[in-house]
Amino acid sequence: MADHSEHIVSARLYWFIWLILIVCTVLTAVVATIDLGKFNTVVALGIATFKATLVALVFMQVKYTSERMTKAILISAVFWLILLLVLSLIDYSSRQTEENRRVGALSGVVYSSHQLG
Repeated sequence: MADHSEHIVSARLYWFIWLILIVCTVLTAVVATIDLGKFNTVVALGIATFKATLVALVFMQVKYTSERMTKAILISAVFWLILLLVLSLIDYSSRQTEENRRVGALSGVVYSSHQLG
């Protein structure tokens, strides 16, 4: 039978991680009130990804595992998360704003109704 030893994490570390998560939540709320243009979404997703990483590493104890399968699953999950975020941000940034529509209308460019969304 395999000899498994569990890693014991101190309550102090859990409280510290909890405090970091609370600070990040407040930071997300504060950043949402600041107009960063297109970067509001990027900053919010960055903070959320950082928080999810902390939860996975410490509370789910991925940081302390030595199993290859767990790390392979984690790496593939992070890959798909990054792919989803990049594709979503590309789609979001490619959409036309109302100002771009007005400028296009003034320049004589004609958009069909399905292109305007």
